[in-house]
Amino acid sequence: MNPYVLELAALMAVFSFVIVVPGADLAMVMRQSIVHGRRAAIWTSLGIGVALLFHISYTILGLGLIVSQSVFAFNLVKYAGAAYLFWLGWRSLRDASMPEMPEPDAVEPARTMSGAKAFGIGFLTNALNPKPVVFFLSLFSSLVSLSTPASVKFGYGLVMASALILWFVGVSVFFTIPAVRDGFRRAGRWISRATGLVFIGLGFKLATEKMHG
Repeated sequence: MNPYVLELAALMAVFSFVIVVPGADLAMVMRQSIVHGRRAAIWTSLGIGVALLFHISYTILGLGLIVSQSVFAFNLVKYAGAAYLFWLGWRSLRDASMPEMPEPDAVEPARTMSGAKAFGIGFLTNALNPKPVVFFLSLFSSLVSLSTPASVKFGYGLVMASALILWFVGVSVFFTIPAVRDGFRRAGRWISRATGLVFIGLGFKLATEKMHG
C-alpha cells in the first residue's frame, strides 16, 4: 500500500477524535447556529477550517517550530487569543442581558450577520490559539516521515481542514433544525450566558497555558 495513504490514515485516525472534543470552535458554531442561523454558522465553519489549514501550513513551512520554541512568540499569540475569547464572552453575556434575543436570520440589518463577518469570526476563533501549533508539530513529527514531500503534507492538511469543515457544517445543520433550534432558543438567555462563561473560561485557560517542550 502507498505509504502516503498509510500516513494520512494514521493522521485522520488521531484527528477524528480531536475535532469532536468540545472547545471554543464548537461553542462558537453552536452559538452562531442558534443566534444567527445556518448560513452564518456554515460561514463560521469555513473560517475555522481555513484557520486550521493556516496552522498546518506554517507548521509544515517550519514557522511553527519558531513559535513553539519562542516564549515571546508563543505568549504574543496566546494573549491575543485569550483577549479575543474574553471579548467573545463579554459579547455573549451582553446579548443575554438584552430585552429580547435576536431571531436567526432576522430581517433587521443590525441583526443579520454577513458571510464575511461570520467567516472572520470563525477564522479568528481558531487562528488566535497557539495550542494547534504544538499539536500539529507533535502530530506530524510522530506520524509523518521526514522524507514526505511538503506538497504531500499540504495535501494532508487540506484533507484535515476539509474534515473539520464537514464536521462543523454538520453541527450547523443539526442545531438549525427547527425543533432543535427552537428548543435551544426557548432557553436562549441561558444558552448565551453559558457560552459567554465558556468563552471566558477558555480565555483564562489559554492565558495561563504554559509552553511545553
